[in-house]
Amino acid sequence: MSEGGASGISGISAVSALSAASGISEAPFNAVYLGIGTVAWVVAVLKVRAWRRDPSQGLLVVAVTIAAPATAFVVAAPVLYRLIDRLTGRGNLATLLVYLGITGFSAAAVVLARMWTPPKERTNSRVWDAATGDTWRQARRRLAVFAVLVPVMIALFFTGGAGSPETPLTFDTTFATIPQIAVFLVIYQALFGFALIDISRVCSGHASRLPYGWLRRGIRLIAVGGLVACGYVGCKVIAIGAAFAEVDGVEWLSTAVGPAFAALGAVLITAGFAGPAVAAWTRRRRDYQALRPLWDLVYRADRRLALEAPPSAWTERLAFRDLEWRTARRGLEIRDGQLTLRPWVEPAVVTAATGVAERAGLDDGDRAALIVAAALRSAGEALNAGTPPRPREDQAPLPGLDAEPAEERAHLVRVAGYLYAPLTGEALAVATAAE
Repeated sequence: MSEGGASGISGISAVSALSAASGISEAPFNAVYLGIGTVAWVVAVLKVRAWRRDPSQGLLVVAVTIAAPATAFVVAAPVLYRLIDRLTGRGNLATLLVYLGITGFSAAAVVLARMWTPPKERTNSRVWDAATGDTWRQARRRLAVFAVLVPVMIALFFTGGAGSPETPLTFDTTFATIPQIAVFLVIYQALFGFALIDISRVCSGHASRLPYGWLRRGIRLIAVGGLVACGYVGCKVIAIGAAFAEVDGVEWLSTAVGPAFAALGAVLITAGFAGPAVAAWTRRRRDYQALRPLWDLVYRADRRLALEAPPSAWTERLAFRDLEWRTARRGLEIRDGQLTLRPWVEPAVVTAATGVAERAGLDDGDRAALIVAAALRSAGEALNAGTPPRPREDQAPLPGLDAEPAEERAHLVRVAGYLYAPLTGEALAVATAAE
């Protein structure tokens, strides 16, 4: 969460210092900051469009959480930073805009962290719909702090007289000797630190209620990253206090150590967000590909079940988008195919597969998967051989048909895994020998 804040500040500081001291071209830095800011703003606009289609407080908070640091990144681009100062005739005005962008991000992130609810505690698929009246009361109290202090920050900045041009790297320590600017900086750092600590505390509470897994690890990483990023705030406050007291020799806390804490915190928070998302994407892709053999079997039984012809092997390997929709559709088509093949399921195969599963010591889930896999293979072969279908009263019931939606996909993936497994072949051989 602090990536847009602490990292943005440390990044613009480094850019300005390098370019001012050594004449390094600012073009790459302009491209990076404008690129990041533009992409983030595109995402924010998409969230606003989604909010207009389906108004909800949650989507609006998400849009603000993205738009605020996006604006800070855009303004932090050296070309715009200097342009703003030149057009307004006010040195360092861009620094105020960057700090306000990060403060807006802090306020929105505090609300967003409180709105998030662990999946098992939700009554709706959208995380923000689970927010209660108490959640909003807590959020309003915290937003009130920002609403009071942000105007104070702006007034202190404009009355402080920090108008002479200065690089962001040295703004804090150069102008901290001015009482108004010192208070402005302390308020900014206090709000940022408050947000980081509050987010970390709330995320730790979320993680404690989650089962072990990628989501829990990700939420914990966000909490740890927020606490690590507090080191940035601590270093800045010490450096600002030393500058106000006219103590030299501690500027390195503001220019080096603080940004290092911010960067590490940003990495941890980014990993916290990315880890569960990547794990979920990987799981969907694995399930989608794992279901292919089972889907091929039912497709051969009745090609009318599928919306389109089987994708090629390369298309299957390059399936990276819409995986949830693709996997859900594949599961539905498999279910339809299973019902199509049911009249050709041989009861002897079900009995043989049940015996093989018991001798192998399989648990309930694997036993059901083995039985269904053997039954569908034998049914497909019987259909292709022209065997007449069994009447409804003679059809063998198969396990798993009444599985809950949340468990259905895992069941079908298991069935696909057993489709050509040795135990399935053994069950089919036992059934054939018993005829």
